[in-house]
Amino acid sequence: MKNKYVDFISDEHFLDCVANLHKAYLKAKNNITKKNFYTNKVDTIKLTFDAKFNDIDEESLIQAEILRQIDKSINNSIGTFHEQILGGIKGFEIGNLSGYDIKAKDNTLFADIKNKHNTMNSSSAEALFQKLSKYADENKKSKCYWVQILAKSSFCELWKGEINGKEYSHSRVYKISGDQFYALLSGKDNALFQLYKNLPIAVKDCLNSVEKSELAKENSALDEIKVKIETSKRTILDQITFENYSYYLGFDKL
Repeated sequence: MKNKYVDFISDEHFLDCVANLHKAYLKAKNNITKKNFYTNKVDTIKLTFDAKFNDIDEESLIQAEILRQIDKSINNSIGTFHEQILGGIKGFEIGNLSGYDIKAKDNTLFADIKNKHNTMNSSSAEALFQKLSKYADENKKSKCYWVQILAKSSFCELWKGEINGKEYSHSRVYKISGDQFYALLSGKDNALFQLYKNLPIAVKDCLNSVEKSELAKENSALDEIKVKIETSKRTILDQITFENYSYYLGFDKL
């Protein structure tokens, strides 16, 4: 029977991956209490500029800041989603904290997956090259890949060049864009495109199968702040500033 979503992994595996990501979103949303929102200190000076220069009311501004924090916490989960999808292709498996993200079961391929092309500094890039080179040296028939899911172009090429002032190259260490890596593992040139086109359908099916009790409660941070300003009579920004910096000179007067 023809698959409903993509033709390189089973529908069941696809839905499992979507469901896992949905759980990560729920966890991220439920984690934004006022206490967690304040964990790294809120930059209310920047938020003042944002409100005035962008003509945004304070409530919308704080809601956007909360969503930004949720987005930040979910980024790693997007990378995990791709790992899980690719690990469902016949002949491959995910690393499960083994040092690589994806490998061929016959050890002919090892890969480290980054969701975006610009997520590493030079030290991280150097460490990654050394790690992939080690896998290549230990597995003489293997090819090793630095995968950039969201790359600036479509490519598959030897990874060589200067990193931290040192020349690096290896005959079996490559860098590759997300579309090419999906194609390499699946044998389907349009594999990533298939995923993109069918993702909305799979997400809808996933959400339809979820019990309402499992859906996220709205993050409570803003509601908790609004409860406080009912008695303090401060603005939202003043309340956040007071609760973050009342120990600063003069700020206890807010």
